[in-house]
Amino acid sequence: MGCAVVSSKGIIALELSGYHRIDKQTAADSAKSSDYFHIGSNAKAITGFIAATLVEKGAIQWDTRFFEFYPGWLKNADPAYKNITLKDLLSHRAGIQPFTNGEKEKVPGIKGAKTEKRIAFAKYVLKQAPVKKTKQAYTYSNAGYTLAALMLEKASGKTWEELMQNTMNDRLHLNVGFGWPNLTDTSQPWGHWDEKGVLMPLPPSLNYNLSMIEPAGDIKMTMPSYAEYIQLQMLGLKGIDTVLKASTYRFLHFGLPEYVIGWANVRVREKELSQHEGSAGTFHVLTSICATDDIAYVIFCNSAGDETDRALTELLVFLERSYAKM
Repeated sequence: MGCAVVSSKGIIALELSGYHRIDKQTAADSAKSSDYFHIGSNAKAITGFIAATLVEKGAIQWDTRFFEFYPGWLKNADPAYKNITLKDLLSHRAGIQPFTNGEKEKVPGIKGAKTEKRIAFAKYVLKQAPVKKTKQAYTYSNAGYTLAALMLEKASGKTWEELMQNTMNDRLHLNVGFGWPNLTDTSQPWGHWDEKGVLMPLPPSLNYNLSMIEPAGDIKMTMPSYAEYIQLQMLGLKGIDTVLKASTYRFLHFGLPEYVIGWANVRVREKELSQHEGSAGTFHVLTSICATDDIAYVIFCNSAGDETDRALTELLVFLERSYAKM
């Protein structure tokens, strides 16, 4: 488990404790700042961040319609999706089916490399009837981010993976990778899930593949790098231009009610909060930003389940009590 406290001025605190896997608790397997954590759906805000860089360059607009880039797909798509836009997809307002069951999702005929899988998946998704509207402003959808990523690929001429590498690693010098941390290095943290009350480490050989929805939730980052990325958000919300204009950061977090571009937002006692959680069932990362107080909290765990949820909540409350008045 790890936590970071961040403001626009920098990283205030960063602590790690525990082991890479529950069945191998040795000094060599102790938590380290160089460890990668799977950040789950917190990846949505990063995909949105990359979209914003392309919008500011004029390569695409928030109101660009999906079928402007893929006109040949329209004849086989549900007519309800005819005018969906990049903003609709990234803010979960396109009515796309959710596809939030992780490894349990079964989609027929999906083969090939990552990009080929995402194209086949997107075509399948667009044939599905839209979700029924509710009183909530948005309907959460991992699949919508796959469609948005295809738009970014068409606008930039690069794959989503290349955009991630160019923006996060090459330009910002942050440590970002794809998939589970132990897939390429078994000395990295293993994810854990609850099996009948027993916390089980997931080996890299497990066939649990999120490539179809990778832009929505299948990247890994080190905790210091993720904290630096959150500091960029804090600077923007403070009104300071950085990689993006301050007005763009403001839009990403608060441009729409309830959920914008990878961030849920709420006002509590006259304070503006933007938040997100991410878990594909094996890791869990919680991010909470208070723009009003210029402070953010990030908590990382290499496990998931009810006990992890309680631990995250308890630690967040403790951090808020300890740092809110800074």
